[in-house]
Amino acid sequence: MSGSGKSLSASLSLEELSVDMNQPARGTGHASTSSFHSSPGPSSQQATRIIYDGSNNTIPRTKKSGGSSASGGGGGSPGRTSRASLRKTVSSPIGPFHGNDVVGARLANSSGLAIQRVSHHVIDVEESDSEDEEEVTLMLAQHERIPMKDFSNEVRATLDIDNFVGQASLLLDVTETTVESIMDRLLAKLLEGDEKEEIITKEAKSVLFSHDSVHVLAKTIQGTSEGLGGGFDYDQSWICALCSVQSLQRRHVAIARLKHAANLGRTSQETRFFCLVMAPMREKGTKNAMETARTFATILADIDCRQLLQAAKTEEDFKRILNCYAKELAIQQSHSSRHRLSRPSVIPADGFDQGAGFARGFRADLKRRLPHYLSDFRDGIVGHKSVHKLISTTLFLYFACLLPSIAFGVLNDKNTHGEIDVRKVIVSQTLGGIFFALFGGQPLIVMLTTAPLAIYIKIIYSICQDFDLSFMTMYALVGFWNTFFLIVYSLCDASRLMKWSTRSTEEIFALFISIAFCVDPLKELVYNFQKNYKSDGCSEALDDYALLYGNSTNGTQILNIKPCLRENSLVYLILMFGTLWVGVTLHSFTKSPFLDASKREVLADYALPVSVVVMSFVGSYLFRDIQLEMFPYQEGSFFTLVSLEGVNIYMVLGSMGLGFCLSLLFFMDQNITGSMVNSPSNKLKKGSAYHLDLMVVAIMNCILTMFGLPWIHGALPHSPLHVHALADKEERVDQGHVRHIIVRVRENRLTILLSHAMIGLSVLMLPVPLQYIPNAVLYGLFLYMACTALDDNQLFERTMLLITEQAAYPPNHYVRRVPQRKMHIFTFTQLVQLACLCGFGFAPWPYLKMVFPLLIMFFLPIRHRLVPKVIHTKYLDALDKCH
Repeated sequence: MSGSGKSLSASLSLEELSVDMNQPARGTGHASTSSFHSSPGPSSQQATRIIYDGSNNTIPRTKKSGGSSASGGGGGSPGRTSRASLRKTVSSPIGPFHGNDVVGARLANSSGLAIQRVSHHVIDVEESDSEDEEEVTLMLAQHERIPMKDFSNEVRATLDIDNFVGQASLLLDVTETTVESIMDRLLAKLLEGDEKEEIITKEAKSVLFSHDSVHVLAKTIQGTSEGLGGGFDYDQSWICALCSVQSLQRRHVAIARLKHAANLGRTSQETRFFCLVMAPMREKGTKNAMETARTFATILADIDCRQLLQAAKTEEDFKRILNCYAKELAIQQSHSSRHRLSRPSVIPADGFDQGAGFARGFRADLKRRLPHYLSDFRDGIVGHKSVHKLISTTLFLYFACLLPSIAFGVLNDKNTHGEIDVRKVIVSQTLGGIFFALFGGQPLIVMLTTAPLAIYIKIIYSICQDFDLSFMTMYALVGFWNTFFLIVYSLCDASRLMKWSTRSTEEIFALFISIAFCVDPLKELVYNFQKNYKSDGCSEALDDYALLYGNSTNGTQILNIKPCLRENSLVYLILMFGTLWVGVTLHSFTKSPFLDASKREVLADYALPVSVVVMSFVGSYLFRDIQLEMFPYQEGSFFTLVSLEGVNIYMVLGSMGLGFCLSLLFFMDQNITGSMVNSPSNKLKKGSAYHLDLMVVAIMNCILTMFGLPWIHGALPHSPLHVHALADKEERVDQGHVRHIIVRVRENRLTILLSHAMIGLSVLMLPVPLQYIPNAVLYGLFLYMACTALDDNQLFERTMLLITEQAAYPPNHYVRRVPQRKMHIFTFTQLVQLACLCGFGFAPWPYLKMVFPLLIMFFLPIRHRLVPKVIHTKYLDALDKCH
């Protein structure tokens, strides 16, 4: 499915549960065969449906005779109880389902026209000859899909909103956490002042619940959605209960917003909204409980609307949001041939399929993004929690970009012997970031000089040393050729090749970057221990020699030996892993039970700056007696044009080859980063701009090359983390596993602009106070970025499954849909590709690293030509569905 809108295709599930085997059946007692029809919903990555759990009917049990058991066995000894369970599978139009899998089955028809009916029976028989025999329970569950309300064509939908929103009973910030207590408060609110309150309450409870002793809701409507990999998921944040009551004279609607998410059942483990609809028994079809509940369920099924309702301060705000959203939904549905549940997306597809023609993709990107240019600035400050997200994300980007710039500046300074130093990297980061924020197509992409670029700069320097060439001149020539090739790629729509890039290719590259972020800090840690902890001055033999000949003439030789500084290595270790621990702990604080949700979110948003500031204070103040290593700093101008004197034909041809390989690295890095940012799971609304971004990156790096500044391009994992920092999320719980779903992202240019303006001002803070940040904290930041980038990386998740007990497997869609053996084979193929990438990327021979960009390109035909020969296509669709 394409686009970011959610489908209106829905499903109803009729669930009939019986627990009292001695009473006659209530309700119909049989499965309905009626069909529901709706207009097709918009295509999307996550099709939203509504599940209706129908009437829970009590089914009388068949009494056993004599001492025989219900299962056909012999009698049992007195006082001994045995239990037999029978699970019956009933076939449906799309195949058989077993047990609880029926509610997790994938809906076959995404158009919203079909209806699914699945029934299963669970019979628990308890046998005992004692007088205190427990009751036997019989359960009948049915599920049917119902359509969303069409607010543009169904008159009753708009009338229901107009009539009931104003007089609906609302309870905000309810502290109750059980179905019974919530229902009691809602009924009391609804029937307040009614002379028949006690009678109606008793009758309503008898209909709402399956039985007095087992409080399971008899009729409910709930949303479901189809994940990116085809998984089936309940929307557990809301539930709508409905019933028809004989004593009622008119319809009633009540909505409760819970203060804390409550566990109300197997499919409602994170409920925040509870809607109750009651209608008279004899009500015409368009005004019955089902139709009224369907109206409010359609509104609650929208994740954006729920976020606004969650932020409402008063009942008037709550009602106003319901009214406004219903009107907006009606307008959207009337202007679209396919009904949309959320705001319409302007994305025609993924930005790749624009047809053939010179610069057609580039022109399409301009046409798609230009209308949103002003809103890219406004959306950063307008809206609930937008200012808070703007500040926290700006600080996150400031530290996330500045500190790696310093670290890569140190690395480039070492590789080029001062030709490219820390100041040049910071200036390049500032200019490139601001330039891309103003002119780039997708402003959520973060520009950064990266480890592969640092490696490539080292290769160019090594070649210049081997052939006695001017480094800056050769560097400029390579940069200009790189710009030329990138412009050609942009105008020829070469980014269309990325439509063959699947999630597996992106995750292999992302995991490689995470490994690279771990390798560099660990190398520095080993080097520090070898330099300080295992230095010659720390040997015991030297200590004994100094005691015997302390004042002899050989003392001069002892002074020439480096001193023993083991405490430096220990502090280095503490600061590096302390930064990692503080950052990851705060980043994961949203999953802890401490404080409340808003405070946990604030701590998670500021995890990176807090960890850097705290550990820098620890290193520079608490361990001030220990002389820690600081990054080198050089004075001088950084806006000097590179001289092209002495250029010959051999340098031009050689730089062309280097520039072509470098352009492939830029092409793959930039497009893979853009693809991960524009992932459907991020629910971006304004569209992609792959060709435009490539053009902007080409021009930007041409300017940087002219002044001998380091190159930059879209960076991982900073760009996806930037998206998550600007997102509102909703928790989902499935079998004890908590995961977060992105609700919306504040797509804006302000976070990049403000953070890079602060980075530019940081040049004035060199050498003090920036040199108070120890190198260990810089590399600890690398470890933090590597660890946080592993979130939602399915390759890493499936790699962990290789060493995980099968009973502890998470209920992911690929675990449910793909045989375990096939899943592990696919993981193995990815790990082989990752090993090849690491072998070339971390090879000790610089010239071998030149083929690194080509290797990434080869992953595309491997995925589409070789892997399908090993794994069936239907399993690949579940494991590695294209964006």
